[in-house]
Amino acid sequence: MVNLSWLQTFCTLVETGHFTRTAEKLAMTQPGVSQQIRKLEQHFGQNLLQREGKRFRLTDAGEQVYRQGRQSLAQLSQLEQSLATDDPYQGHCRLASPGSLGLKLYPLLLEQLVSHPGLSLDYRFAPNDGIERDLSERRLDLALMTRPSALAELRCEPFASEQLLLVTPSHCHEVDWPTLQSLGFVGHPDGEHHARLLLGANFPQFEQDDPLPLRAFSNNIGTILAPVARGLGFTVLPANAVQAFAPQSALRIHPLPNPVEETVYRVQRRYQALPKRFELLLETMAGALMPAQHPI
Repeated sequence: MVNLSWLQTFCTLVETGHFTRTAEKLAMTQPGVSQQIRKLEQHFGQNLLQREGKRFRLTDAGEQVYRQGRQSLAQLSQLEQSLATDDPYQGHCRLASPGSLGLKLYPLLLEQLVSHPGLSLDYRFAPNDGIERDLSERRLDLALMTRPSALAELRCEPFASEQLLLVTPSHCHEVDWPTLQSLGFVGHPDGEHHARLLLGANFPQFEQDDPLPLRAFSNNIGTILAPVARGLGFTVLPANAVQAFAPQSALRIHPLPNPVEETVYRVQRRYQALPKRFELLLETMAGALMPAQHPI
């Protein structure tokens, strides 16, 4: 690895064209400048300057080192300025959440982009497993998950909660276990997990009987309730996903004796310090999710 101090001295010498002026500009002695140039030549194993008395000209190798060196030093300077500034309203943010949360949060985050043109956003709707993998592989900076991560390199902390709702077609005024069996289940990627949490807490038969018959399945958060609205079954979904569906008149949400809330976790890589621009997004998401308002 080339010594950046030597490279800076060399580029400054090329630009001033004089050893004495270079020494003055860098607060060095003239022998110190000459020594660093020799060390740089030794590093590359060839002459970078063709000396002609007190003057010099660049060799072909010197031309290449100067062009690349100046570019590299400029990039490092830009990086230092960016890190020193850490503008809370500038930069790119990579986030993800399960779809039900995304339906609520994504429009609100877009409003922040409208207010702050220096921000840009990559927001992904994904299941917990995919989010966990993308965080681990550094394709995301921050995410919300509805279960704690099992990976040691990720840090999780409770952030909010989302109520799980039992949703049937609007013609079902009351629900009991035989009614649910008759309707059948509308599945989705987290359907088994949600059903186990909510139905297991309210219907003793859930753990005893055979699995509920599957009437339909969708992995698109916006279409999971479409079969329910057509009378093809029931499902269990977080409140935000239910609220986003239209027409609401085609659905019926059933209060249950034992309500269940799913914890929402804030997840990021354990030793990563997030830039200040994420503070605005976290405040926006927290304001949207806490306290949650549920339509039951």
